[in-house]
Amino acid sequence: MTTTAPIPLTILTGFLGAGKTTLLNRLLRDPALADTVVLVNEFGEIGLDHLLIEAVSGDMVLLASGCLCCTVRGDLVAALEDLIARRDEGRVAPFRRAVIETTGLADPAPVLQAVMSHPYLATRYAIDGVVTAVDAVNGDATLDMHAEAVKQVAVADRLALTKTDLATDPAALAALKARLRRLAPGARILDVAKGEATAEALLDAGPFDASAKIPDVARWLNEEAYRDAAGHEGHHHAPAGEGQDAHDVNRHDEHIRAFSFATDRPVSMAALDMFLTLLPSAHGAKILRMKGIVKTVESPDRPIVVHGVQHVLHPPVMLPAWPDADRRTRLVFITRDLPEDFVRKMWDAFAGTPRIDEPDAQALMHNPLAIPRGDG
Repeated sequence: MTTTAPIPLTILTGFLGAGKTTLLNRLLRDPALADTVVLVNEFGEIGLDHLLIEAVSGDMVLLASGCLCCTVRGDLVAALEDLIARRDEGRVAPFRRAVIETTGLADPAPVLQAVMSHPYLATRYAIDGVVTAVDAVNGDATLDMHAEAVKQVAVADRLALTKTDLATDPAALAALKARLRRLAPGARILDVAKGEATAEALLDAGPFDASAKIPDVARWLNEEAYRDAAGHEGHHHAPAGEGQDAHDVNRHDEHIRAFSFATDRPVSMAALDMFLTLLPSAHGAKILRMKGIVKTVESPDRPIVVHGVQHVLHPPVMLPAWPDADRRTRLVFITRDLPEDFVRKMWDAFAGTPRIDEPDAQALMHNPLAIPRGDG
């Protein structure tokens, strides 16, 4: 088994016309992306002619920047495995980072799953975050009309706002930013036209800081941001004065919820394992992302990092120490049609938190599929 440190893997997504290919072209000129492998869905969609220096084999080309680009026309897993084999055998340079650009209509969750669920790839690649490009001019209408666009934003660690220089209505731009913050409260919004979307700002977004091998809690586990976005009811209605209709469910992305909770009470490894097994098994399709850091009874000074997408859980990692002064369990969820109260009650049931009623705890432990009435 290899002992090589896993390669950071960034997912670059965004709806059709959002400008992600232009953003990628710009990033590839940054020295920070030297020795990077880039996988794109259709090679012809990306204008890299001026960067090409030679064809490698099949669908792969070597770029002047030192990047290697290959098309993902078939199996993503096979492409990622092939790249690792070429790297290990010395047939390509020992790249230090990988970027996957999805198609504009793609749900990024299966791409994340492809890496996280594969027993070999999960040891060779580490998900380094999701970057989503959003069109400042057409983004609001796109979110209204396309569920894929909503999911692309909701799972993002970074939001690259493109074409702000073409946005002529400041109020509309402000409303779009507010909507993005409600959908992805833990994500940083970076203005591409202002030069904010640099490689340094977009990369190393989590869930792991590859250089230090610890989670970057300050960047990807922002409890306060999720709490502020959820409000008292856990919904994503626009605040008064934003010029939006609070009763327009589609416009306000009512199905998508982002929330977090924290507790000082440690949980046993057995209870954590049961929670991480049963919740995705019963409701995995509704869990767009789950991430967190957990204090256990057995090793309170060595927290467990967890990260999941839908039915797939990345192998939990035990850290040598807490990465910051906050030594609480902190869990973040981005869900679709799965209420916060249900997830909290399920956690309390397995963690043994006193505030949950014993009958509720027993019911949830025996039947995790049963979402209580009134919870969404």
